[in-house]
Amino acid sequence: MDESGQSTCGKGLAENSLLPASLGNLIESMAENLEVHTKALDLEDPNSRAEHVAYKGLISELQQIASQLAATANQMAGYRDLPMGRHNEKEMKHPRVLKTFETFVKQKRALLSLLERTTEQDDKLLEMMRIHSR
Repeated sequence: MDESGQSTCGKGLAENSLLPASLGNLIESMAENLEVHTKALDLEDPNSRAEHVAYKGLISELQQIASQLAATANQMAGYRDLPMGRHNEKEMKHPRVLKTFETFVKQKRALLSLLERTTEQDDKLLEMMRIHSR
């Protein structure tokens, strides 16, 4: 909302910056998990060496992705005070605007479903890890 109580595109960008920021944190955490896993690999074993090479490449890529997501999130957040520009109402009412937003919301729901499903699996694995680390 601007001074008149209206939402602006800049405020929308800032509010939505939480998505790439959170995804970046998740991806960075994934990279860290892979990095820690590589410490357990016996590099005398050829299969472990191959796994190590694969993980190192993935770690680098994931860290780059996380860094870019963080930079994008910061940029989006920085637009909070972007002045509201004039919009073409006809274009804003075009069916593609609704369709693309529906797709965006659908993708967020799919991500939520994936996270809920995999978190349940991860919780079970965490419990097993905790039991075996005692």
